[in-house]
Amino acid sequence: MLIVLGGLPGVGKTTIARAFAKAASAVHVRIDSIEGAIRESGVTVVSLDDAGYRAAYAVAEDNLRVGHIVVADSVNPIPITRAAWLDVARRAGTRAIEVEIRCSDQGEHRRRIESRVAAGERGGQTWEEVLRRDYCPWPTATHVIDTATLTVDQAVAGLRVAAIGAPRGSYPPRGESRPSHTGELDVG
Repeated sequence: MLIVLGGLPGVGKTTIARAFAKAASAVHVRIDSIEGAIRESGVTVVSLDDAGYRAAYAVAEDNLRVGHIVVADSVNPIPITRAAWLDVARRAGTRAIEVEIRCSDQGEHRRRIESRVAAGERGGQTWEEVLRRDYCPWPTATHVIDTATLTVDQAVAGLRVAAIGAPRGSYPPRGESRPSHTGELDVG
């Protein structure tokens, strides 16, 4: 199974992905780590974003093909990157679920971003950069986690339920439409 996470920087994607990966013995594929390694290698690429995503798709597909659960952790900001993740699952012959991570408390979201900048986190963005970031609505996300209202443990529990309860073939075969609703994860 491929669990595709997405959302703006600072909403809690990596925290949830790491906790879920540990709890489920899943593989955590993080775009920021891949892009950082490419940047540090000194390899010159035209688009680091494209290179990072392409490397992540390949690593995820290899792990899916040998039966691992994979959690893909990236901003995943546009429909083309989201479709590419679904193509990875399709090629690997497994199901995928799409999960958008949000933080509905703008003050908390800003605090998280600013604390990253203050800590000197590699690749950290300012609050203004996050606000200007190109991020398209994600109507095909089958689940939404709001980190302003859930603890990490609650989010992981909800994600486990979503993953275990996801119907086989939750991505549509080519040419079929996707559900247009977004379900909030109900973790009680």
